[in-house]
Amino acid sequence: MPSLLLQQLIEHQMVAIARGIGADRIEPVANALADGGIRLLEVTLNTDGALEMISLLRANTGDRLHIGAGTVLDLGQAKEAIAAGAQYLISPHLDESIVAYGVEQGVDVWPGAMTPTEIVRAYQAGASAVKLFPFASLGIGYLKEIRAPLDQIPIIATGGVNPQNIRSVLDAGAVAVGLGNGLLDRGMIRSGDYEALTKHARSFVAAAKATNGTH
Repeated sequence: MPSLLLQQLIEHQMVAIARGIGADRIEPVANALADGGIRLLEVTLNTDGALEMISLLRANTGDRLHIGAGTVLDLGQAKEAIAAGAQYLISPHLDESIVAYGVEQGVDVWPGAMTPTEIVRAYQAGASAVKLFPFASLGIGYLKEIRAPLDQIPIIATGGVNPQNIRSVLDAGAVAVGLGNGLLDRGMIRSGDYEALTKHARSFVAAAKATNGTH
């Protein structure tokens, strides 16, 4: 039985990645994304003030968004992120100690992996989904190949996904995608054009639902 958060991931198909966004802008950015239909947002821990932002977003946007921590590199960071209120942890790599701690705390962990061996190891360690990274370099063909034998493992494709290819990525077998600068447009955020950011988010949501796929 999938966890409640994994069910949300599968339903909404996208995780927005907030990296390097200032504390003064993170809340309006989060609300703009939520207005556009995004339901999962991770704040990467290599962002200044990330832990405080996670706590702030949980308190002020927690009824609209599931807030996680991204770029979790070690067990210490995992503990800090969960203490700050992160509802899930995402890493660019596989560290079994992070996965084990998340499982112990009842928090979903979605580690990064590239090879079939890494993907299976992550899943066996207790990850509820695995982030295929760097997807921009690996591509849809690679995703299709690994999905053939590993179709029981939920895969999040992260890197290089845009409104033009998101449906193809989902059709190739990803349950969801991770979206960084392609979604969180730097120009819109710098200029404070949150209405444009909402419209941009809607374009991703519409593209993901463009055909009757069930992923």
